[in-house]
Amino acid sequence: MADLKAFAEQLVNLTVKEVNELAQILKDEYGIEPAAAAVAVAGPAAGGEAAAVEEKSTFDVILKEAGGQKLAVVKLVKDLTGLGLKEAKDLVDGAPKELKSGVAKDEAEALKKQLEEAGAVVEIK
Repeated sequence: MADLKAFAEQLVNLTVKEVNELAQILKDEYGIEPAAAAVAVAGPAAGGEAAAVEEKSTFDVILKEAGGQKLAVVKLVKDLTGLGLKEAKDLVDGAPKELKSGVAKDEAEALKKQLEEAGAVVEIK
């Protein structure tokens, strides 16, 4: 498994030129057409501004439903949002509701993970 992690690390750290060379080797020697890699490489070269505009930097965390562990979800929503117990319960009861908006991707993913572990169904938009 460590070898795969090292391989993944090497892939992530390839330069654009190296990715192009790898794509050419895969095509010529193995008959594999790496379309996704070509798009990823061509995207920034075609127009860096367009790629930057498409990349979303803020996300909304939507509580779709409380799931089977409603009490645990209410307590977690209370802790995560700073709401009072009644307000947190009302938010959970009113699902689907926006829990937080305009948060960074990492924070949105962390919130989603915590809520799903508590039994909730969560969506990130």
